[in-house]
Amino acid sequence: MGGGVVRLFLCGDVMLGRGVDQILPHPGNPELREGYVTDARSYVELAEAVSGPIPAPVDPGWPWGEALRLLERAAPDARIVNLETSVTRSDVFAPGKGVHYRMHPANLPALTAARPDVCVLANNHVLDFGLPGLEETLDSLADAGLRTAGAGRNADEAHAPVDIPVGPGRRILVFALGALSSGIPPDWAASPDRPGVAYVHELSSAAAEALLQRVRRVKRPGDIVVVSVHWGSNWGYLVPRDQKHFARALIDGGVDIVHGHSSHHPRPVELYRGRLILYGCGDFIDDYEGISGYEEYRDDLRLGYLVSVAPDSGCPTGMRMFPLQARRMRLESAADQDRAWLRATLGRISKGVRIEEAADGMLGLVPPAAVP
Repeated sequence: MGGGVVRLFLCGDVMLGRGVDQILPHPGNPELREGYVTDARSYVELAEAVSGPIPAPVDPGWPWGEALRLLERAAPDARIVNLETSVTRSDVFAPGKGVHYRMHPANLPALTAARPDVCVLANNHVLDFGLPGLEETLDSLADAGLRTAGAGRNADEAHAPVDIPVGPGRRILVFALGALSSGIPPDWAASPDRPGVAYVHELSSAAAEALLQRVRRVKRPGDIVVVSVHWGSNWGYLVPRDQKHFARALIDGGVDIVHGHSSHHPRPVELYRGRLILYGCGDFIDDYEGISGYEEYRDDLRLGYLVSVAPDSGCPTGMRMFPLQARRMRLESAADQDRAWLRATLGRISKGVRIEEAADGMLGLVPPAAVP
């Protein structure tokens, strides 16, 4: 830390399973049970068809690409990612799901390469291979020294926050929650005697208050509270009313940052009462390269979010975003025209804030003169 400011790195979905798993040194069973694809290697072929050969097996840091250098330069105090894959060798496909993501546990160096402080698991793929897959995921991540939020062996563990020390008497508390609207089956909810995710069926005032009660039980003066929530559809810029109400209720109740994800592309950024709401960070790592149908959203472009927070107030003192592009299942620096597209799009959909590009190519959030 410098000058008392706490710096966080946040990103959206890190999907190291399926096609990405197949290019890593220890690919798992490529079998899939999708409507059109039965072999995960097909996603590698799609990516190669549009971007060129992938030199598999790749180094574990390959999927992160340029992001690793940018993270080292930024030196955030905490790194928070949504890990949207099971980490398992299980072949027990969850019934009733059209897409299943798994990553072989031996490929975990592809996750530890980015040194995440928290892996959020409250999402719609962590139980793609049933309870055995979840339990192996939890064990594998723990054995790798990775801390998790949003899933556990019972409800208490799933809902428990991760605390990250960031100086004398200062912590970042990360709570995680997964909503029905993101495609999480209701029977994935953790219970007192059953493993599962920290689940919310409806983004209601009552659900917000239940989460805030957990926050109040553990929050101490100087703590920065992040709520990471998996919600909503994959495509589109419209933020549903219930998401806005839920996020603002959390801020009203003492949360400092709402870290939203599930959409495959970035959604609006909001400053509410001086606090930051990211309604959708977009995918960060995935195997969608070469899949057509939603080109208007430019889901090949990715954003990493660097947020600076004043620990005494919890208010952001700045946010910078590094724009990247996925090519050959690796993150590369975005070209000038692509950075300009991201800047214009994010500025257009985010009311009340302005997005500017710095000389180093980073995008920055310019807050309004007054926030209602």
